[in-house]
Amino acid sequence: MTQVPGMETSAISVLKRAVELDQSSRFQESLVCYQEGIQLLMDVLKAVKDDSKKVHYRQKIKSYMDRAEQIKVHVNQLKEEGKYHEQIRIADDATGYSYEVLFRPYVTEGVTEVWVEDPYIRHIHQLYNFLRFCEMLLKASCKVKRIHLLTSQEEGDNSSQQASALSELKQSLQSQDVCLDLQYSTFHDREIRFDNGWIIKIGRGLDYFKKPKGRFSIGYCDYDLRQCQETTVDIFHSKHTKTL
Repeated sequence: MTQVPGMETSAISVLKRAVELDQSSRFQESLVCYQEGIQLLMDVLKAVKDDSKKVHYRQKIKSYMDRAEQIKVHVNQLKEEGKYHEQIRIADDATGYSYEVLFRPYVTEGVTEVWVEDPYIRHIHQLYNFLRFCEMLLKASCKVKRIHLLTSQEEGDNSSQQASALSELKQSLQSQDVCLDLQYSTFHDREIRFDNGWIIKIGRGLDYFKKPKGRFSIGYCDYDLRQCQETTVDIFHSKHTKTL
């Protein structure tokens, strides 16, 4: 029983976030939070002994499950009609937008292939960004088997650094049974696509984090705490995922 208050606090926090996202029309994100919060409430329900509290939690769970189901139907309908569009605005100096947070609602269990079009995977911090993105995919619930990267080729003295870094990453991914397909082109579009149909377009591509103030500053290691540049994230869904 001693764990119940902590479990309940966690559930309330997640469900509050779900409602906020829901009210902001960020439906896919809110759905993930509703599902997580409902599971936490169900754990609370199993732990409480008081019958009146059990009735209270059952009612709450039913209410949130009904709303989650409504959202699921709405999202599926928009996806079916090819009309799904959601926009997230990241404010200047905002935190809490690591790749895990931003992409988690869209990297679902069935994802096996990812396409990244970003002309700026060239400088050392941009290469580290792409590495972090790949690490996020490996930690997700899906089993990614192939990552396609289309970027622009660095020129001059830094060209060998880019080639060396991507070659090393390719080998490292191979050891995890993931194939990195690398192509170079001159273009300006930024887009990330998953083979479940989700398409994420970030105004700044993966390079939306600010440089940390120092190597021992908060946010240097944990990107959830790293300040961001102002940018927009547009989310679409297509039943026909194009290939590069």
